[in-house]
Order: sequence, then C-alpha cells, then structure tokens
Amino acid sequence: MPILARPFTIVVVLAIGTAEIGCQSEDTGTSPGGPSTVSESTAAGEAVAERTASRPRSRTFELDYGVTVNDVPAGSRLRVWLPMPQTTAAQQISRLRQQVPVEPIQTTESKYGNRMLHFDLEPSTAGPIFFQVTWQITRNEVLGLDTVDPTAGLDDAERTTYLAANLKVPIAGKPLTLIDPNQLSRENPIALGRSLYEQVDSHMRYDKSKPGFGNGDVLWACDSGFGNCTDFHSLFISWARSQDLPARFEIGFPLPPDRGEGKIGGYHCWAQFHVDGHGWVPTDISEADKHPDLKSYYFGNLTENRVQFTIGRDITLEPAQDGDPLNYFIYPHIEVDGKTWSLDKTERMFAFRDKVDG
Repeated sequence: MPILARPFTIVVVLAIGTAEIGCQSEDTGTSPGGPSTVSESTAAGEAVAERTASRPRSRTFELDYGVTVNDVPAGSRLRVWLPMPQTTAAQQISRLRQQVPVEPIQTTESKYGNRMLHFDLEPSTAGPIFFQVTWQITRNEVLGLDTVDPTAGLDDAERTTYLAANLKVPIAGKPLTLIDPNQLSRENPIALGRSLYEQVDSHMRYDKSKPGFGNGDVLWACDSGFGNCTDFHSLFISWARSQDLPARFEIGFPLPPDRGEGKIGGYHCWAQFHVDGHGWVPTDISEADKHPDLKSYYFGNLTENRVQFTIGRDITLEPAQDGDPLNYFIYPHIEVDGKTWSLDKTERMFAFRDKVDG
C-alpha cells in the first residue's frame, strides 16, 4: 500500500558495521580539504595517482547520494528506487544516514543481486521532494592479477547470464567482424582478455564532444569508434562473451586521487571477466585510453578511488518498475502514477568527504 507522506522529514541513522544492508559533467579538479567537482573523466584523476610498493591501498570516505524530485502532482503515486553500494571484497559499507520523506524498504533484485532502497508515497501537497542517503565506504585497491582463488567458479545460472547478449550488447553479427583474429591470444583466458582489451583500446577513442555516447550501445560503438566508459566496456563485454569468456558490467562513482571533499559530476563504469580457478579480473579501458602510461595497470587492477554500486544491464528492479528494464542502474529511477519521470525534472547531487584519521 502507498504511504501517505507527512509534512516533515524523517532522519534515520543505521549502524550496520560491515554487514551487507542490503560520465558526464565538466572537470574542475580537486584540492585536499576544499570543494571540488569530479566526473567520470577526472576520475581518471585516479589514473595519475602513483602506484607504489605499499599496495593495496585503501580509502575511507562518506558519499552523499541525493535527488530532488520536482513537479510531482499532489495526490499522485510516487515511487523512487535508489541504488545501494554493494559490500564486496573490494569495499565495505559501514554506516548509513538518510534524509527522506518516508522510510524506504530495502530490496534485492534476483538476477544480479543488486540492492536498492524503494520509496512508495502519495504526496499530500505539490512541490519538490528531497531524498538523500549518506554512506560511509572503505574502498580497497583491486589487484586482480595478483589475487588468485583456486576455488573460483561460476554456477550454471551465472555462466549463462555473463555469456548472454543484452539489449544493447549483441554477441554475434557486426561486432565480431571487427575482431582481428590474428591479434587474439588463446594461450589462456587471461591472455585472451588482454588481447581483447588491446583491441577495444585500438578501436575506441575517449571522446564526449559529440552526441550519442554513454548508452553502451555496441553497434553504435562499432560505427562511431568513440565514446565514454559505457561504450568502451560494452564493446569489451560483447567481444569477451562472443569468445566464451564470461564478462560483466559494473558501475559506480569516481573519486579524484587527492583526498579532500567535493561534488561528483557523474558515474564511472568498468568491466570484469571471469577465469575459473582465478576469479574476476577487472579492466578499465577508458581510463587506459586517457592515460596510456597506465595502460598495463588498468588491465587487472583498479585503484581505490571509486565505489561500485550495481552490476549488469537490462535490470528489473525490486519491486518491479512499470517501465522497461533499465539499461543500467546508477541514477534514481522514478515513476509517477506508473509512468517514468524524466530525470530532467530532478536535481541530482553526489558528493564525497574523505575521512581523516584522528
């Protein structure tokens, strides 16, 4: 049943320890201790962070995820889904604070295991409605080539999911015609992944100056040869799956390498492929393209300057949305009386604050 919104804000603080409770702005850089804005292209800022023998590094910070929904008619049914960052081997979610009009329910969709907060309410008056969730996150550098799990494997359902096509990620036809078979290494799965990584980087150019980027449409990437992180990694996933190499899409937010605080302008995404007896191996090809000096690093490794929220494509939320499956899930999904509410009628706000010891 919908919940009637009351004319005050509920502030909820949940102490959750390490339990699982569950690319598009302009770059302005950052300075420690001062405000900044970081987007998917400055997250690259992470790319210029010097890697040292003290790896793996870690980073603890708070992240605000906020949205104001505008122009919602009084008495309408408003449903809002917010993605939740996932507790994994690479990151720990240690605290949650919320400023919301009604208390949400926490849900998990069945295909990928993505967690989310779902709000269901009927505003009694027209006007903007504000939602904000603050997470405390400790993120670890991922050293995917150095970390070997001899027991790693996928069950039949997982293997099927990560070898199948998605709506915008075909695994047959035109994309395969762009693979150079003479440049494919089949010595082992990691060598195969590396050769596909190199070919994607050769075909694609990081460029957001022209329209059409960011949808993760593999056919568009094949034709255009440019795009952002979504386009790079969708092409990699298409090619990997076509070669019987399970691969998945991951998306979250970037942080600049310098510690401090600031706004986050947009998302960042990357891809991972699975090797039985080893585990998931990450790739960040768009960062490698922007920072050729770190091309070797970004095959198999990820810095600590990011946070993962969700995985997968063609996502059906829980409870299910009335609209179509989501291409990917990083921004709020909003429906009013069963119809998708345009993000143009919202104001999104993402920000970070590094935690300082002592």
